[in-house]
Amino acid sequence: MIDKILDKDNLTKEDLKFLLSLETPEELEKLKKKAFQILKEFSSEKVYLRGLIEFSNICINDCYYCGIRKSNHNVHRYTLNKEEIVDSAIWAAENKYGSIVLQSGERSDSKFVDLIVDIVQEIKEKTKSEILPNGLGITLSIGEQSYEDYKRFFDAGAHRYLLRIESSSKELYGELHPNSLNWENRNQCLKNLKKIGFQVGTGVMIGFPNQTLDDLVNDILFFKEMDIDMIGMGPFLIHNETPYADMEEIYSKRKEEIYKLALKMIAVTRIYLKDVNIAAATALQAMYPLGREAGLTYGANVFMPNITPAAVRGEYQLYNGKPCLDELASDCLDCVVRRIESTGRTIGFDFWGDSKHFKDNNLD
Repeated sequence: MIDKILDKDNLTKEDLKFLLSLETPEELEKLKKKAFQILKEFSSEKVYLRGLIEFSNICINDCYYCGIRKSNHNVHRYTLNKEEIVDSAIWAAENKYGSIVLQSGERSDSKFVDLIVDIVQEIKEKTKSEILPNGLGITLSIGEQSYEDYKRFFDAGAHRYLLRIESSSKELYGELHPNSLNWENRNQCLKNLKKIGFQVGTGVMIGFPNQTLDDLVNDILFFKEMDIDMIGMGPFLIHNETPYADMEEIYSKRKEEIYKLALKMIAVTRIYLKDVNIAAATALQAMYPLGREAGLTYGANVFMPNITPAAVRGEYQLYNGKPCLDELASDCLDCVVRRIESTGRTIGFDFWGDSKHFKDNNLD
């Protein structure tokens, strides 16, 4: 049956659920092989780097699963200054990254918005070169903002935006977030980003309480319906300063199940959406040392090495067990090159690595 489904051009909801339920090593190998075949045919075998700069852990939200939620008073709050952020970006350009991600806790005050605009403009100007005539590619991951502020970011030079919705189910979204946040607003933000012209990314957590395979199938269909260009999703992991802390023992017993499910989500999303960018999430490595490499073998094509200054890196922990907290950016790059090459893939150095889905949909 699996061969028949994998040979189909158009998968149904029932097909997607079947593929997410696969368990045997033989079945998973066939799934991986198909995902890689689709990746080669519709995108590229290259792995694109995104230098991740987690520039602030200050957040106005209180999401129940997040280690930097505003109610966590046991974390040291920080915000890198403009010079530190720009210097990290310049280092990324000098080391052939091609693109960066600027990520932080969510804020929408004018001081924060103005800072982002200034930083993006300066990075674009200072990273222009013969190899990167338009400077570094810039992805922002800084949460819900107004349409006008999204437009300011885009006009400043950011061209990709990642806004994870965590679940396409309104009910499950409500279980993960306080009443101050609502699914409709987040969904509208995704639409606003698309309208402005961003390459739009979103994603979900995999394996959290009350989530079913049907919910994950609906998540994949949501990516399709929203015409998403890039996907960032990973396994549900617990932080000990959140309301989920007392479930850590229960979830430790589900570790292998959730890990495999996260890998299957990468593969099935690749097979169904074909030409989007999909990240090999750091959370996979938090579960198992070779987790991100496994993500690449299941169809991911984006790797996000952490280039946040080591002095504050340990303060940006959304979940327990985040890896690479004490490494210098140069150490991380060396490690990443070895990790990617161990999978037989090559790295797209000095490329923005834009989503082929976005480029094909925006031809002149």
